[in-house]
Formats: sequence, structure tokens, C-alpha cells
Amino acid sequence: MRTVDPGTGTDADPDFDEPSDESTSPPPSRRLLVLSAVAGFVLGGSVLGLLWGLSGVHAGALEDAVAACQALDRVGELPDTSRDTQPTLTPGLSSERLHRMVAARELSAAAAQVNANYQPLADHIDSVSRMVLSLHFSDASGQRHLSEAKEICGRI
Repeated sequence: MRTVDPGTGTDADPDFDEPSDESTSPPPSRRLLVLSAVAGFVLGGSVLGLLWGLSGVHAGALEDAVAACQALDRVGELPDTSRDTQPTLTPGLSSERLHRMVAARELSAAAAQVNANYQPLADHIDSVSRMVLSLHFSDASGQRHLSEAKEICGRI
């Protein structure tokens, strides 16, 4: 059966397919697309990380250290029974003083995490807090750490 092409008026073979430009070129590779997406993700994440790092997140180390010293100061005088040969009943501390001691420990740890220069302060306050929370005021080491922490606080 012969058909006539209405546009040209010539005979057209029904089984005749003209080659298209798409069938001769290979399909585009997805590797380039995936590689571009990964590179964009890494680049974008790096830029965000850089901006976050430069935004002043680490600026609070000094303020945390000062606040730790203030909290330690607000705990008040701690009993020193380390010189007693047989300490009598160890006095208890109020819950607000214990909370301040814990706050001083956490603030000093936060300062040391951001700036390693505050690590000695964090170590001393941590030792003092262990002495206070266990109510072993006869611990000579704890009393020494208290003196060291107060000395460091005096220099900040």
C-alpha cells in the first residue's frame, strides 16, 4: 500500500523512518551530574561552616571563665577540716551553694572546651566540686585545688 504525503504530494513509504539527531548521539552521562551535585554540596557546606566559625561562637570563653569564678565566689567559704586530726561532724551545704558549685564546674568546663588556656581552671574547679559534692572537706588535695582555683580567678 502506498501512501501519499499530504504536505509534499509525493509517495511516502510507511516503514521509512528518518534518522533523528537524538538517536545518533550517546545519552548524557549521569556521572557528571552526580559529581556536580556532590561538589556543590561540599562547597556549600564548607562556606556555611566557615561562616559559622567566624560568627563569634568562640568569643564566650572569657565570659564563661569569669562567670565560673563568680559562681565559685558565690559558693562562699568552704569549711577546711583537713588540718583536724579527727574531724567532727562535717557541716552540710545548702542546695543553692551546691548548685553554684556545679554551675562553676560547668562554666569552667565550657570555657576550657573553647579555649585550652582555661583548662587548669576547669581542672581545679572540677576537683573542688568533687570535694564539695562528696562533703569530704578534710581532703587536703581538694583544699589545695580550691586555693589554686581562687588564684587563677584572681588573674582573670
